[in-house]
Amino acid sequence: MSLATSTPEVSWAPRSATRAAHAAFLPVGLVTVLLGPMLPILCERWSLSDTQAGYLFTAQFLGATLGVSFSGRVIRHWGYRTAMIIGLTTIALGVGALPLLSLRGGLFAIACYGGAIGLMGPTCNLLVAEINARQRAAALNMLNFSWSVGAVSCPFLVAAAARVQHPSFLLYTIAAVALLVSMAILAFVPSCVDECGRIVGREVGSRRILWSRPGVLVLCALFFLYVGTENSIGGWLASFAKRGASAANLPIVTSSFFYLALLAGRMVAPVILWRTREVTLARIGLVVSVGGTVGLVSAHSLPGIIAGASVAGLGLSVVFPITIAMMSRSFGSDSPRAGPVFFNMANFGGATLPLMVGYTSERFGNLSVGLVVALAATATMLALFCLYVQSERPLKQTAWLD
Repeated sequence: MSLATSTPEVSWAPRSATRAAHAAFLPVGLVTVLLGPMLPILCERWSLSDTQAGYLFTAQFLGATLGVSFSGRVIRHWGYRTAMIIGLTTIALGVGALPLLSLRGGLFAIACYGGAIGLMGPTCNLLVAEINARQRAAALNMLNFSWSVGAVSCPFLVAAAARVQHPSFLLYTIAAVALLVSMAILAFVPSCVDECGRIVGREVGSRRILWSRPGVLVLCALFFLYVGTENSIGGWLASFAKRGASAANLPIVTSSFFYLALLAGRMVAPVILWRTREVTLARIGLVVSVGGTVGLVSAHSLPGIIAGASVAGLGLSVVFPITIAMMSRSFGSDSPRAGPVFFNMANFGGATLPLMVGYTSERFGNLSVGLVVALAATATMLALFCLYVQSERPLKQTAWLD
């Protein structure tokens, strides 16, 4: 279904809805990675061990899993516009309440805004894909660029707030921005966007995923491992750098170098893909990432940590888009209904692997050892790409990595 008809309001709807999705994805990107740079501050405030700190990531990504699970129902019953408003309002409530709560309340607040993140991902991506059907790939690339802007800026904002000793003010500001964006969506996005969402939502939620498709279990493993790895490195990087550096605030922004490398890699990947097969590029990226992660876990200085994290991020940058392309190619027109299953596997990875990093770190008394979990996950992804995709013949037979 297209939103473009002869009425002036509906003709204007695609532009306003696309802008709304971009505006919404900025705070979503910021909040998605917020826990990483905030972790040293929260650990000090709540006197957390590494294992307890790992539970914060678990709370966020279990909440995100619920958000993804219910996103189809929310879109089906209320539509895109209302789903975005619900998601942004929940982000505002969760982030705004975080400075006022103890550990148990903080876990609940983190789970709440995690659920909103899970809701906003499918909502904004489906909306932009639907109303920009002729240039879907370009439109989705730009949407996720907006997410990356928020993700990259987050550590710098946290560092600035820590420098003036007002991290609570930053959280209140993020909550206010999310509320303002939700109010702007209510005011400027036409209600016809909701009707389009109800139709697409019924299509997404009407059938079950076909588990007989080739490569489903491998795809599930790749989604699980990738998001778990990205959030293990990005989430623990500030804490890891802070323990090995004397600078007061510079370690907080260390994760920005990781996300900047992700962003840079995704900007140049389309050019490389003109000459290189997707699977080959993913293998190269994972080899680079393994090397960067080895450098990261063995680093003993802040420059070494930044260099290792940047190389690891650059290598990982191509893996997730290629994995999504594999899923899309495998399921074709069924991708909208298959997507939530794989994105939930991704959220399980985000809930599990950072917790394993914290537990391993506490068990051995060394966060470097904890980050070996991320190294093992990266090596496992490399093995999956090498073992399950070996030649042109299997590619054509399975039809999920062609």
